[in-house]
Amino acid sequence: MRAPFGCSVAAALLAAACAGPSARPPAPDAAPPALDAIAVAEIERDLGGLAGDAMRGREAGTLDELRAAAWWVEQVRAAGLEPAGEDGSYLQVFPMWRTRAASTSRIAVNSTPLGLWTEALLAVPMDTSLDVPLVFVGDTAADALRGRDLSGSAVAAVLLPPTRPPAAGMSLRNWRWALAAVRERSQTLAALRPAAIVLVADSLTDEEIPRLGSSLARGSFAIDTGTTALLASQSPVILVRRSTLARVAASGARLSVRLATERVLYPSVNVVGRVRGSDPAVAGEYVLFSSHNDHDGVRWPVDGDSIMNGADDNASVSVGILAIGRAFARAPGRRSALFVWHGAEEKGLLGSRWFVLHPTVPRDSIVAVLNADMIGRGPADTAALLGAQPPHRNSRALASMALAANDRYTSFVVDSTWDRPDHPEGWYFRSDHLPYARAGIPAVYFSTLLHPDYHTPRDEVSRIDLTKLARMARWMYATGWAASNAAERPAVDPDFTLER
Repeated sequence: MRAPFGCSVAAALLAAACAGPSARPPAPDAAPPALDAIAVAEIERDLGGLAGDAMRGREAGTLDELRAAAWWVEQVRAAGLEPAGEDGSYLQVFPMWRTRAASTSRIAVNSTPLGLWTEALLAVPMDTSLDVPLVFVGDTAADALRGRDLSGSAVAAVLLPPTRPPAAGMSLRNWRWALAAVRERSQTLAALRPAAIVLVADSLTDEEIPRLGSSLARGSFAIDTGTTALLASQSPVILVRRSTLARVAASGARLSVRLATERVLYPSVNVVGRVRGSDPAVAGEYVLFSSHNDHDGVRWPVDGDSIMNGADDNASVSVGILAIGRAFARAPGRRSALFVWHGAEEKGLLGSRWFVLHPTVPRDSIVAVLNADMIGRGPADTAALLGAQPPHRNSRALASMALAANDRYTSFVVDSTWDRPDHPEGWYFRSDHLPYARAGIPAVYFSTLLHPDYHTPRDEVSRIDLTKLARMARWMYATGWAASNAAERPAVDPDFTLER
């Protein structure tokens, strides 16, 4: 275990995040009084800073994420929010475990090394050493191999299409196809009890090798001591390029591997600010606005660009809720407004999971969570609200506030299809409201949904519809204003149960 930049950087960031200005408490009106504080010019300025190339994609667990967080603290302070993180700062630093294959790991076929992450991909990091015969079964289905015992040997097979492929048109479909094919083929071959499984990529998966290698090389991330494995196998699962087929199929072929893992502790960070409520009777309650500041960093190049700027995912929301913070700072609601820019969302909602476990305000004081992911693209007049219909709705009252706010102030045509449990994207389960909803806190999720630039270097500031982004922020603000000033806190639906 090693901590390459943990304690010292975190301490420096905490020291830099000193107290901000106090809230200004004019009495609120029935309608949102500061809609004009959500200004396109300020949103454009903030977006250019957070999603520009200088931030290098803000990948969690890197100095880039921490540098972006330190810069973001200054924007939050300038917007008039006071610190609500830990130790009087704007920050909540949390530990994040990363488990990955060590750089000393080696894979060879017939004594010829294969480039790790370029020619051969390791599905799950593990510690093992093997030098065994390689038995090639080609594209033979596992059922036809039933009864064979390959213990003491490695099995090599051609990758087959998954029997349950991702739906047509699904985001990152080729990447999902490859993972599904590897998972399914290796699980069936595991019944032969081989010492290792070598899968030769099909043509589609071979094209995905750069993306798969970039992802798998990073390993797995967790906020506790556990890790999440891609495949349920006790043997190494190795995906090799199609160009390796002749070598693994040769008579007398052998596989030798020397694999080692390393567990590294990194810091990630939530940025937390607030505007105190104007009514002492309920100022101890919070309406929480949620975004995530991280994205995917620097990865494989597309048309010469390898920086995953994440302008829509999720800098669009980060700057949007900062604009909402300016509105609340100008005219606070009765309840306090809490703003959390989560870290490590792209690693598995880690920042929001950590905040729910270790909130910087009492957990039961959070009356509503207004989360958003990607609010700056798509047709000008359409948007989505998730958590507005069963089984995803956990608060009829909060969902009704959001829909009423849209009817009155922003007039989007609301796409309800992505909130349905049979939608192939499973969009409800892929953003930071989820840990809050699972903890029994009323939550809704705003989005303008997917686009072809999702998780590619093409998610650039120049492609953002700034007018739509500001309009989405006004919708969130009007909803939060209603929750802040309601006579009663939004109730949780008593029969709320998610389908998974």
